[in-house]
Amino acid sequence: MVSTPESFDALLVLSFGGPEGPDDVRPFLENVTRGRGIPPERLDDVAQHYLHFGGVSPINALNRALIDAVRGEFEAHGIDLPVYFGNRNWHPMVEDTVAAMRDDGIRNALVFATSAWGGYSGCRQYHEDIRRARSAVDDAPDLTKIRQFYDHPLFLDAVADAVRASRAELSDEAADARLVFTAHSIPTSADATGGPPDAGGRLYSRQVAEAARLVADSLGVDDYDLVWQSRSGPPRVPWLEPDIVDHLDALHERGVTAVIVVPVGFISDHLEVVWDLDTEARDRAAELGMEFVRAATAGTDPRFAQMVRELVQERLGTASPRRRGTEPEFGVGCNGTLCAVRCCEPPARPSRPAPTAED
Repeated sequence: MVSTPESFDALLVLSFGGPEGPDDVRPFLENVTRGRGIPPERLDDVAQHYLHFGGVSPINALNRALIDAVRGEFEAHGIDLPVYFGNRNWHPMVEDTVAAMRDDGIRNALVFATSAWGGYSGCRQYHEDIRRARSAVDDAPDLTKIRQFYDHPLFLDAVADAVRASRAELSDEAADARLVFTAHSIPTSADATGGPPDAGGRLYSRQVAEAARLVADSLGVDDYDLVWQSRSGPPRVPWLEPDIVDHLDALHERGVTAVIVVPVGFISDHLEVVWDLDTEARDRAAELGMEFVRAATAGTDPRFAQMVRELVQERLGTASPRRRGTEPEFGVGCNGTLCAVRCCEPPARPSRPAPTAED
């Protein structure tokens, strides 16, 4: 069913943000971890990951490329909406962007958050970003967050085709390479509160698992793995497991000689992909004598911008929702209101994801 048409006059792409030079790294990490009591030495460790790449995270450049592609989609389909860009943790900060939108006369904008998932970090925190930005700007425009999209056909098809393309990088001897899906780990306590209280919890891990299953189904694969990566909490706090590097060790012990790693939980090649997968996991695979290829993330595939356009059209009342999954899907809220009462409540502070969780 097509939704009731609403009047919107802009789209805001809201993301995590990332440093764009060495001098940005430490201030960026302090923004990410504000209020969490993260020890300075932990920030120093993470800073080295960014400095390994010249202090630049690819995430801002990739988001700008996405915005250009979305503008092209809008123009091709007669959608007359300007597209703005704002971040939670680094420039352009969302508060500054919302102020610029107000000054441009924007009154009622849609918000596309660069996370496909439910959960605190994947969804609720973006509602909080919207509320914080509006509270910082007098006479701010209304901001309506678009729904989650973990099972949108265009997203899943882009991931599946990236796997197909990555197979061409394997040697002839690696035709039976193991398919390993990965997503950002979070504390199990945070996962337990994902979604509305009456939806069964674990919304994030359930959505990731279903996305992996749907991609595997489209590839004709029924035996694959789902693992996690990029944990950053204290060892005493349980996080989603197994970790990707530990899993490579386990696969090696089973005699697996080649893997295709699919970062289904990420939409772009930011630090958690280029460091945790392309550096740490790849290096461990080489130590084990294991052939390793990593599928591309979906954000640069033209279908991703097409999906953003379709999601906007849903809210404009000119397209029907498309999805393939059966897990609950939430995410819509106006001016920072939550999807439901007590939805995705944050865990106690010691379990909060820290410092490297880009989207």
